[in-house]
Amino acid sequence: MRHTISVLVENKFGVLTRVAGLFSGRGYNIDTLNVGPTHDPSISRMTIVTRGDDATVEQIVKQLNKLVNVLSVLDFRDGEYVDRELVLIKVKVDSKSRAEVMQITDIFRAKIVDVQPRSVTIEMTGDESKAEKFIELMANYGISDLTRTGRIAMPRK
Repeated sequence: MRHTISVLVENKFGVLTRVAGLFSGRGYNIDTLNVGPTHDPSISRMTIVTRGDDATVEQIVKQLNKLVNVLSVLDFRDGEYVDRELVLIKVKVDSKSRAEVMQITDIFRAKIVDVQPRSVTIEMTGDESKAEKFIELMANYGISDLTRTGRIAMPRK
């Protein structure tokens, strides 16, 4: 089962290493990891997506709470948070397929951020299932490059 964990940490040197070390040292895998500043420049939010049963994730949360510079840890439950992912995707196009790619881009409320003679680069944000579906549709035209941020999340309350 996939879990999304939000970790508020002091924005200090070595915190990311300690968090990643906790996972690797105990044989846990991180599916995605995203770190960014909050409204307070001294605090950063880590959003970690990992797999495991409830007991495993409960153990991870307990161990994270013991780390130096960790302020709070939340294991989000479905419906308790808002999440998004950013996808940048470069798609091969020709004169025939360009209009189709643009139409699909509009349907997904994505944005073309670069146009080249034989490709377009598209920015798309949404939840993971929307990102997966968009990538699947763009694969029909030929993906020449792709990058994803991984999940970022915030509590609803």
